[in-house]
Amino acid sequence: MATTTTTPSLESAEEVASKAIHKRYEGLIMVRDKAIKGKGAWYWTHFEPLLIYNTETGHPKAVKLRCSLCDSVFSASNPSRTASEHLKRGTCPNFNNNNNNNIVAKPICSVSPTSASVSVGVSHNKRSSSYNVSSSLVDPSYHVSTSVADLVPQQQQHLVLSGGKEDLGALAMLEDSVKKLKSPKLSSTWSILNKTQINSAFDFLADWVFESCGSVSFSFLEHSKFKAFLQQVGLPPVSAREFIGTRLDTKFEEAKVESEARIRDAMFFQISSDGWKHKSNTYGGEESLVNVIVNLPNGTSLYRKAVFITGSVPSIYAEEVLWETVTGICGNIVQQCVGIVTDRFKAKALKNLEEQNHWMVNLSCQYQGFNSLIKDFSKDLPLFRNVAQNCFKLGNFMNYNSQVRNCFHKFQLQEYRHAWLLRVPLRVFEGFNFGAIFHLVEDILSSVRALQMVLLDESFKIACIEDQNAREVGDMIRDIGFWNDLEAVHTLVKLVKDMAQEIENERPLVGQCLPLWNELRAKVKDWCSKFHIAEEPLVEKLIERRFKKNYHPAWAAAYILDPLYLVRDTSSRYLPPFKFLTPEQEKDVDKLITRLVSRDEAHIALMELMKWRTEGLDPVYAQAVQMKERDPVTGKMRIVNPQSSRLVWETYLTEFKSLGKVAVRLIFLHATSCGFKCNWSLWRYLRAHRHSRTALEKVQKLIFIAANSKLERKDFSSEEDKEVEIFSLENSEDDVLNDVLVDTSSV
Repeated sequence: MATTTTTPSLESAEEVASKAIHKRYEGLIMVRDKAIKGKGAWYWTHFEPLLIYNTETGHPKAVKLRCSLCDSVFSASNPSRTASEHLKRGTCPNFNNNNNNNIVAKPICSVSPTSASVSVGVSHNKRSSSYNVSSSLVDPSYHVSTSVADLVPQQQQHLVLSGGKEDLGALAMLEDSVKKLKSPKLSSTWSILNKTQINSAFDFLADWVFESCGSVSFSFLEHSKFKAFLQQVGLPPVSAREFIGTRLDTKFEEAKVESEARIRDAMFFQISSDGWKHKSNTYGGEESLVNVIVNLPNGTSLYRKAVFITGSVPSIYAEEVLWETVTGICGNIVQQCVGIVTDRFKAKALKNLEEQNHWMVNLSCQYQGFNSLIKDFSKDLPLFRNVAQNCFKLGNFMNYNSQVRNCFHKFQLQEYRHAWLLRVPLRVFEGFNFGAIFHLVEDILSSVRALQMVLLDESFKIACIEDQNAREVGDMIRDIGFWNDLEAVHTLVKLVKDMAQEIENERPLVGQCLPLWNELRAKVKDWCSKFHIAEEPLVEKLIERRFKKNYHPAWAAAYILDPLYLVRDTSSRYLPPFKFLTPEQEKDVDKLITRLVSRDEAHIALMELMKWRTEGLDPVYAQAVQMKERDPVTGKMRIVNPQSSRLVWETYLTEFKSLGKVAVRLIFLHATSCGFKCNWSLWRYLRAHRHSRTALEKVQKLIFIAANSKLERKDFSSEEDKEVEIFSLENSEDDVLNDVLVDTSSV
């Protein structure tokens, strides 16, 4: 159990301040992005937030605003005032006060009939130049307005028609028809565009529809409003059947040809597959989409195929699917497949394939490994069980006692401006799934103040007299130990979840596995110290058990062979980090290298390994490989050229004939199998047409196109994640700025 003693925060004041400054910078960027899209102040088109770093510590130290017109830099404390002083009052030499966005635009209904126009950019070439179709596309007599009355000339608005005001719209349509008949050349505006321009425009439209992979319904293409939009911008109507038929087939063939060419161009590859782990999908049901992806040495990932499964599948089936994928790519030259990484079947399918093919390195997904730790903690740590039971009791009492619930909601409204039920699972520990309990823990921690105020309310005092559960819940809320335990569990779960999320986002290579687990051990040790966890030995034991389940000798070998992890010694040499390996891991390095080369080369490879251990890499090349730069979005330091680790072995370290062949095939391997995320619309379509071969083929093609597009953009988020992000931006600019300023002032 966690004791009631707490210790100071592990973060320094400078780190806290840096985080607050970075959050303020992100807030300003978000406000600017919204404003540029038309949902904010005019001056953001001229101001750009800058994050200033401390040259000694590398931490953010200030946020500034740069004027894009004259490059002047200002404090970001009050953008509105800066705009008034710098732009409106004429301080900026390049700002024209009469021709910029600060002039309020006239209402659209005030535009004269002859001035209404439409401008459409249509590309001749899908990737390059564009054409501008100007106002000649639109009937000059057409009125752009916000009301029916504005559609009718002023001299006719005083008419009294038998149908009342509703007749005004019909009258406008009548006059519009007469004008079109008088000017037949303008009756079909899209005829102004030539065939090449129309095809180019529809190519872009098709890319968007296909790459949305079900988020945009094909029936949407035949919606009356969308047809009206196409006509307005000068395009003919489209056929949903054509899009789901010939256009889909053509786009799929193009994507397939490009994918095959890239695979042929590579000397070897890795197969990545996720979705095997049995779980009910987010959209209700036992169906699962297994993604099969090909990882190339140059960092490119290509989607290969989707396999639809229902429920749990046997290991032998997964083994057959994976091996068929290998032979389908390289035929009889199966040595081109260096290995496989999956989210399941390490002990059976992956092990069998590795034993049958000595050159293969088959890994388990580290994202799944870290997430499985939470299951281990919830199953074996008494602290987790106690917190789960207490939260379950508190949540049920608050939700099901109507008088107390009403009181609780009253204080939630008072404190947080909205009320909610606590998310209580059906059972305390169903299958040791701590996910549902974690939501309840978050809800309780988010309602601390409201829960404390409930204890003081008269209705709760009356409930305590009549109900033993009420008294127990009251004692629980008053107990500081309960809140310490709750915070301890929440902190540990969030720590592991955050690391797992970072693994999913960053997609680390195999050489990073050992450093990742060492980082986890260090963070958990700090957690034990902070919360005075009496079960620290048990926590460490559970981590080691999960580590051994996921461990592969390739972790140690890649860590030693990847120049990215070379360590500078006292004589300025860059040597492999053997000192950070255990004796067992050192032996694993030798065994793996000898397994991956031929018998004749085994002793040569080990001799070259000894030379690599004692001589290492030229300092200049080592520094070039390890060179980092700051990511402008996240602020984190990243390797400038991730491919340099492999390229050094192929171009500079050519004296290591046998060891070099092992190194280049090993260090590029991915340690995660995280792949394409299926959206709700696609699941709905799959479940409706699961027995239709034609429908499943079309879904396969859609997924292939969309997944390869996402992998090329390195976009690993789902459409649902993006929707949540968009809706979270609904707060007004002032609210965002206020939050940013409050966070900064609290440091």
